[in-house]
Amino acid sequence: MDEKISLPAIENYSEAFAATVASEFYSHHQKVTGSQLVGLTEIKQVNLFIIRELMTQWQNGIKNLRSPYFDYDAVEVAESLKNFQNILSNHISIGKSDLIPLLKRAVHQTLYLLLDPYDFYSETLDTQGKASLLVTDLKNHIKYVKVNRAPLEKLLEKLEEKKIISITGNEAFALLDSILEEVNFTPEEIDSYINQFSNVWNLSLEKLYENKSSVVQKAAVKEVKKPATSAALKIETLQTTLPLVKEEKPKINEVGQKVSRIKDKLSINQKFMFTKMLFHGDFEIFTQAIDRLDTLDSFSQAKAYLEKTYPEWDIESEEYAEFITLIERKFLA
Repeated sequence: MDEKISLPAIENYSEAFAATVASEFYSHHQKVTGSQLVGLTEIKQVNLFIIRELMTQWQNGIKNLRSPYFDYDAVEVAESLKNFQNILSNHISIGKSDLIPLLKRAVHQTLYLLLDPYDFYSETLDTQGKASLLVTDLKNHIKYVKVNRAPLEKLLEKLEEKKIISITGNEAFALLDSILEEVNFTPEEIDSYINQFSNVWNLSLEKLYENKSSVVQKAAVKEVKKPATSAALKIETLQTTLPLVKEEKPKINEVGQKVSRIKDKLSINQKFMFTKMLFHGDFEIFTQAIDRLDTLDSFSQAKAYLEKTYPEWDIESEEYAEFITLIERKFLA
């Protein structure tokens, strides 16, 4: 689909799903235990994200315990804390009101990972205002990701091979960029997951996307803001949203500085966006198209190639406008 994901629609679905699962489970139980969490829903990824959230809260709690008066790095202290965590993990006991927000977030994250893995990766690598990302923290997050896992797993392998302890968000994005080209990543098919979700609460895939007409309407407004919830745009955001391109030949001062190769000027956010919105999530096809465009001699050749190869593209979309502008910078600036 070329429509954008509707985050409010995902939020609403997640809330309905969580309420349904919780009502069913707590009609027979007072609390949910750790062993029950593992199989709480039919969707393994949802269950894993609940457990990940519990572990994250545990780690944050330990950080809040630290004070300058004690040595928390001492071997005995570290071992005691680890044993304490192991004991607690065997005594998980969660009531309905506490489980619902955990379950709701887990469903939201699973749908996000399924439908928009590129932005999910961006959110995972977001340093959230910190100077860098600890590789140990990244490893703890990735071990709970089973869907569309390959690029993140490869990223972790490379970081560990190089014995890197911490990495900035931009450095992580750059490394992930090269990995996506290496593995020719294509997101997993989602039909089976949609069926599993629908067994609990009917999931209409179309309703999780914004209406195409509303997307075009937003694209036509000058200086439209991107959704604040898109983590990818926090790292490498466009400074302005381009208006729709309708002229066959733009003015040179509107095109910007000429580029020698399109491939060299693509940000990782643009690669994610173009792959998802124009090339149906197939990074290999996207890469082949860019390589082909970089061999052509003129803008007219490039335009003819795109019209012939991708006649289904919505030429009124933001993504198309931005993609064409990059091509114009190569041939017309």
